[in-house]
Amino acid sequence: MKRLAIILIAALIMASCGTSGDRKAKSGNTPETMENKYNVGLMTVDPGHFHAALVQKTMYPQVSPDVNVYAPDGPDLQQHLGRINSYNTRATDPTSWNEIVYKGDDFFEKMLSEKPGNVVVLSGNNRKKAEYITRSVEAGINVLSDKPMIISPEDFPKLEAAFNKAGEKGVLLYDIMTERYEITTILQKLLSQEESVFGKLETGSEKDPSVTKVSVHHFSKLVSGAPLQRPAWFFDVEQQGEGIVDVTTHLVDLVQWECFPDQILNQSDVAIAAAKRWPTAITLEQFKGVTGQEEFPPYLQKDVKNGKLNVYSNGEFVYKLKGIWAKVSVTWNYMPPAGGGDTHYSVMKGSACNLVIRQGAEEKYLPTLYVENIKGSSIPDFTSHLNEFLGQLPYDSLQAEPFGNGGLRISIPKKYRVSHEEHFGQVTSKFLEYLKNGNMPEWEVPGMITKYYTTTSALKKAKEKK
Repeated sequence: MKRLAIILIAALIMASCGTSGDRKAKSGNTPETMENKYNVGLMTVDPGHFHAALVQKTMYPQVSPDVNVYAPDGPDLQQHLGRINSYNTRATDPTSWNEIVYKGDDFFEKMLSEKPGNVVVLSGNNRKKAEYITRSVEAGINVLSDKPMIISPEDFPKLEAAFNKAGEKGVLLYDIMTERYEITTILQKLLSQEESVFGKLETGSEKDPSVTKVSVHHFSKLVSGAPLQRPAWFFDVEQQGEGIVDVTTHLVDLVQWECFPDQILNQSDVAIAAAKRWPTAITLEQFKGVTGQEEFPPYLQKDVKNGKLNVYSNGEFVYKLKGIWAKVSVTWNYMPPAGGGDTHYSVMKGSACNLVIRQGAEEKYLPTLYVENIKGSSIPDFTSHLNEFLGQLPYDSLQAEPFGNGGLRISIPKKYRVSHEEHFGQVTSKFLEYLKNGNMPEWEVPGMITKYYTTTSALKKAKEKK
């Protein structure tokens, strides 16, 4: 119990915010000239995805405000710089980032030759990410990468080699797993490890997995309060990746993180039983609405049927991990229902109860943790014991309340509700902590390798089906 609390407290440390400003002149952000108080310099490469900007939604005491951006000129770059500027000029807790931009077709080579910082942030077109990761690590640069690190089975050996090379070079290679910082997920993990509450995790079966995680996303959404404009290439699975290797990265990570905490996993622990993929059909009007482009570009014509763009953004697979059956699924719709957004569903089945996260209309689209299918004890006795355990966690005012037919709902104070956008600052803070220590927990790298082996193996199996 005490060990879990310590781990949890460390995981929830928030990054601090800076002061206002929007400077343009370079002030010398190199490994040789950075002031002592700044031992980290960020370099952003080709920021085609809005997650690149979310890393900078807050500031960090040890990170220089000068950020070198290397990218081709175009709308992706301009939108990224616009988001950073919105953080610098916001009324509450404005940031003071100074974006030093290099625009040119040789942007990646330029970054490697100049190396003005010691951490490269990758969040954009995923087709070249394996190459960017490999070459950055070979150059002795730490890498903070958005998911997915790779999108094809063919790239898995390259990623595995990059992790080995990072170990040899003494640099860190880490992906951004924001969902570990969501409060209901944290509590689900903690409760599942308390045998007096949860019992033991059931084995399950292929048809009735012990662990299920389902994610629903939307092409049209708001980011930092503004409608999101996506690049057209986001709809090309050869550049963005299919859903079965994209969002499922988070889901597989959570299965590993919750079911086998602090344990070293490897490829031999994984067995894919079944996998499938299917497209979301997007009309031209919908495509215009989220990209601003009047026509489907030539590279998307291969996926246009009957006037609609078929995007293989959906995927599902069932697999066994160290003897436990799990199922992960991701679905993309065009637009969320009124008042809604991306949603997450998760269930872990124990011998004493089930722990379930729902985020539907009944929950007003707020992730909510339930304790269901309580076995082996009376509901009042179970509730009393559960509340006693909740009272020992490093949170105040957690309360199990009767809900539905013999189930309980965990009441969580609003102050523990951290938004998805804020999770990027938490992940970055954790990465900076690892960077300061010069290493990561011994299970992190094997876990990342196992995770991407799982997702790419599932894609391979899904494509084998006629």
